[in-house]
Amino acid sequence: MNKKQSAEPYKGTRDFYPEDLAVQNFIFDKTKQVVESFGYEEYNTSVLEPTELYKAKSGEEIINEQTYSFKDRGDRDVTLRPEMTPSIARLVAKKRRELAYPLRWYSIQNFFRYERPQKGRLREFWQLNSDIFGVEGIEAEVETITIGYEIMKSLGAKDEDFIIKINYAGMLAKAICEAINETDKDKINKTIKVLDKVKKISKEESNEQLENILGPEKSQLLREKTDSEEITKIIKGNPDFQKCIELSEKLKKRNIQVELDTFLIRGFDYYTGIVFEFFDTDPDNNRAIFGGGRYDNLLDIFGSEKIPAVGLGMGDVTLRNFLETRNLIPEYKSTTELYLCTLEPQYIDYANQLATTLRKANLNVSINYSNKKIGDQISVANKKKIPYVICIGENEVQTNQFKLKNLATGKEQELTAEKITKEIQSPN
Repeated sequence: MNKKQSAEPYKGTRDFYPEDLAVQNFIFDKTKQVVESFGYEEYNTSVLEPTELYKAKSGEEIINEQTYSFKDRGDRDVTLRPEMTPSIARLVAKKRRELAYPLRWYSIQNFFRYERPQKGRLREFWQLNSDIFGVEGIEAEVETITIGYEIMKSLGAKDEDFIIKINYAGMLAKAICEAINETDKDKINKTIKVLDKVKKISKEESNEQLENILGPEKSQLLREKTDSEEITKIIKGNPDFQKCIELSEKLKKRNIQVELDTFLIRGFDYYTGIVFEFFDTDPDNNRAIFGGGRYDNLLDIFGSEKIPAVGLGMGDVTLRNFLETRNLIPEYKSTTELYLCTLEPQYIDYANQLATTLRKANLNVSINYSNKKIGDQISVANKKKIPYVICIGENEVQTNQFKLKNLATGKEQELTAEKITKEIQSPN
């Protein structure tokens, strides 16, 4: 006897019913409009990549703990992509001499990470990636952060709904090394990961973790140096950090405010300059929404000459949480504009002919084939949130005149087939 199968999706993934997909389309239609307005072109790659690609640059935590990796039938190590940056670097490296720079590309695709599902994190997610290649100056960071800002505004967010934080990659590690005289890179990396989640765990738990990594003396010294802001002073005294200040000033001229956060950390190893994150200011959803940064050396793994690059990654899970928190998700509207109901089965062929005519006039038309009572058919249209209905019987067949009913207002108009599309798409 076959075991009864569960109707639930794989843990950490989602099914998208029409209403759910409409929200996703709303989010990414807005983002596409913004990035394309800045001159970005869409690209895509396979969801499968050689595992070596991520071993080379994404970071040990990603490849060892968070990827879906397996051997294919040819005994090759393959990974479902956990992010897009290494893939786009591969594309650029392959045709680097044929491409015209500055290169502006974007994609919206799905990704897989084996993580514990929780609010804001799932094992499968969709993400906008936008990247600009070939710009060494800070203009690339200005443009990329501006794109993120304009996307948030296009989705209905107000300036007070989010905050943009920036830092310079690698500064915190160097400052900790100097402040507590620690040279073990592995210990420093583990320390940074604890500091990155310090707001998400208790003080006791973070202290215990730091002691396990650094020992009691150096962990106590680190706390003292952090509380006295000595680590922050070390970072701000680094000449590279001045680029963050310069970026802040340039964005201010665009009426975009940013916060200099010397403890901001991005999880990937390939960042080489300024990094940034957009944070939700709502206390119930106080977390990063998306982020990005500069990665000038990623093409090194392909033996290619250096091409400077800045990018951002914007996931759908955190963005949707942000929109739901602020009631910024629009009410669902069916893509079907007109529902044809029939009084008797013999009128279905005529309804099909009318639907064909209206579809050629660019109207989205659905027909009820259930042969149920007319009231039940109209109820289906209501449930599907289809805005207009026409009921077809003997009178409509004989006269070619149709009563178009707006289900929201109850208004009815008697129209010819030629006028139906105009009325629905451009109502008076």
